[in-house]
Amino acid sequence: MGVAVQSGLKIELREFAANADSSTTRSLGEQEAHIWRAPLHPSSLDVPRLLSLLSEDESKRARRFRFEKNRNEFILSRGWVRILAASYLDVLPAELGFAYSPHGKPYLSTPARAQSLAFNVSHTEGMVLFAFTWSRKVGIDVENLRGDFNATEIAERFFSVAEREALRRVPAEQQHEAFFRCWTRKEAYIKARGEGLSHPLYEFDVSLAPDETSALLATRPDPAEAGRWWLRNLPVTSGYAAALAVAVDSTPFMPS
Repeated sequence: MGVAVQSGLKIELREFAANADSSTTRSLGEQEAHIWRAPLHPSSLDVPRLLSLLSEDESKRARRFRFEKNRNEFILSRGWVRILAASYLDVLPAELGFAYSPHGKPYLSTPARAQSLAFNVSHTEGMVLFAFTWSRKVGIDVENLRGDFNATEIAERFFSVAEREALRRVPAEQQHEAFFRCWTRKEAYIKARGEGLSHPLYEFDVSLAPDETSALLATRPDPAEAGRWWLRNLPVTSGYAAALAVAVDSTPFMPS
């Protein structure tokens, strides 16, 4: 998919094959973020194989999904996370343990050294993205550019004043994509912080411009917070919008 460099951070975008060998070690430097893209098909024949990799707790979570589509998407996403993380750590997928932050963000809890490998996952109709870094908080979001809702109405409810004004200035035929650029950037940022929607979306501003490499424009109430993050869009494929947020400082990863 390609390589991008931002302020010293090397971002590699890679294609993930469902039959990837989990024993293959993939190098990940301290100044790197690896992004993996995979097609997400709930009818995939890999579902039974990946289900066998999950823990009992994960299997119970999968069974709680009412619809098969959602259940299989969870199995595929979590199974592939195990394969990728195990490859970075040079362990078996079954050796990995997961825990959850107070706001529900999953992180690796065992083995002990796995706690330094930060990851985040996002999926939408037909695609899943995985982000991995060492000792940096990371968030990722991908959205299908669906047209079955009123983007302007949602923006007026959830975007900041500056973002709403910026969206109004975008030509009408481009507003739909601009909305999703804004939405994915905001989602990536709050996911990286580990706070989910408990962090008000109006308390920070992101750029709506395409190909923006410094998309976090302002943060409130602490203006300095904006300088602690890299936020940029990811060029995944036509019909989708995606964004990545990574902490500037490399510090021991502690889920919040």
